[in-house]
Amino acid sequence: MEFINTIVTLVIRYWPSLLLGIQTTLIVALSGTIIGLVIGLFIGGLRAVKVDRTSPIFVKILKKIFQVLSSIYIGIFRGTPMMVQAVFIYYALLNVIHWTNLQAAIFVISINTGAYMTEIIRSGIQSVDPGQMEAARSLGLSNGQAMLNVILPQAIRNAFPAIGNEFIVNIKDSSVLMIISITELMFQAKSIAGTTYKFSETYFIEALIYLILTTVTSIILNAIEKKLNQTSSSLPQSVTTPEQMQFSGKE
Repeated sequence: MEFINTIVTLVIRYWPSLLLGIQTTLIVALSGTIIGLVIGLFIGGLRAVKVDRTSPIFVKILKKIFQVLSSIYIGIFRGTPMMVQAVFIYYALLNVIHWTNLQAAIFVISINTGAYMTEIIRSGIQSVDPGQMEAARSLGLSNGQAMLNVILPQAIRNAFPAIGNEFIVNIKDSSVLMIISITELMFQAKSIAGTTYKFSETYFIEALIYLILTTVTSIILNAIEKKLNQTSSSLPQSVTTPEQMQFSGKE
């Protein structure tokens, strides 16, 4: 009973600090996921675009260089802890950029998420029927146009569960950014525990908040996923036969 009373007292006394921590955590996690998705779409899309045999030699060279550089980027940020990345990047660029802790945190989690999103988008692209690309090319679209207008929208829909899961992971992993003194939830909990010496109660509150955040996020993402599936199932079938294409062209 004393444990519960202490928890209630801590929540009432320190709710502004906890609210600030929740707000910062969601800002960092959401911003990092969105920016990371953009990075993943860019790199994953370009990596998946095939170079035509008739393309100039410099295009093939650029494609090869991009493949090597993107592989190095993915390997580094997937193969090292985000805490180490945060400390190194923050202090290495602090005298150059003069950024705030929040800006540094968003940057770190964005490029870290981008490495994972690249592989998520790549797997999403691979899940799309290859005939979709062939059909788009037969209609006169280039590889890039087909990737942008036909393949990527389907890849995003197929990869949406993994994208949503990455957002949930970022909500939890943002706690390691406490190392660069960003005032997210873990930082606030540590400050409260250090002030009150109520470590068990404080970290129980923190764990409960993280559980609520991830549970609510999961419910929202599941609802969005169901909506996407209903929308895709209600769409008309793609034009595949010459007669259908001719009829569609008349319209």
